[in-house]
Amino acid sequence: MLMQNYIGGFWGARRNTELLTNHLQQAMAQVSPVGLFLSDNMLAWERNLGFLEDPVFMEAYQRHATHMLEQGIVWRTHVYAWCVKQALRRTGDMVECGCYKGTSVRIACDTVRFGEQKKKFYLYDLFEHQPGMPHHDMPEHGPHLYAQVKARFADLPQVKVIQGKVPDVLATHAPRKVAFLHLDLNQADAEVGALQFFWDRMTPGSYILLDDYGWRFYREQKLAADRFFALHGLSVMELPTGQGLVIV
Repeated sequence: MLMQNYIGGFWGARRNTELLTNHLQQAMAQVSPVGLFLSDNMLAWERNLGFLEDPVFMEAYQRHATHMLEQGIVWRTHVYAWCVKQALRRTGDMVECGCYKGTSVRIACDTVRFGEQKKKFYLYDLFEHQPGMPHHDMPEHGPHLYAQVKARFADLPQVKVIQGKVPDVLATHAPRKVAFLHLDLNQADAEVGALQFFWDRMTPGSYILLDDYGWRFYREQKLAADRFFALHGLSVMELPTGQGLVIV
């Protein structure tokens, strides 16, 4: 599989999206179409885009990323799957705080053949959004979502889908050792609470991936994460995808 470029979606534009689209098209016309990536608010060219040539990852991505927004974050999803793959070599289980529909987890599980692994994958989410909650709701939030996500992983019994508020629910349902921790809670206090809970459970060489770290809209989460990791003598590497990565 050889893909020369990838054109997806972007968001956060001001009202004149047509003008922005025209400018982007003009910019794209000035560079080689080979190795061109325009999606997830990134414009890059002359890149290898090697993950687009990974048949196992791309098959999983094309099978499970059915929504436009899921399709647009392919580079982000590749980073996620890469971290999961590396964490297989570390002691501990996998944790996802804020799994929503479970799309990224499912793509990563298929990419690494998680059904053949001895580790467990813990997925946490409220699945329902009530008025007054500090984070914004998503289109699929509702009373049906928890059952849908459980059904999505019915063939992988080592994937544990847990409904509850993070960090409160962690006190009763959490692994003792963690090799991979992903935070996508859209809310600073909840993410810091999860970091505080899991910090002593992270094993040497484990991976922490912060989905919202590099996005201006979620700057409060970045600042809170920076303060937390500074207390432990670490800093977060901000990725072009908008994610943040820490190797413990």
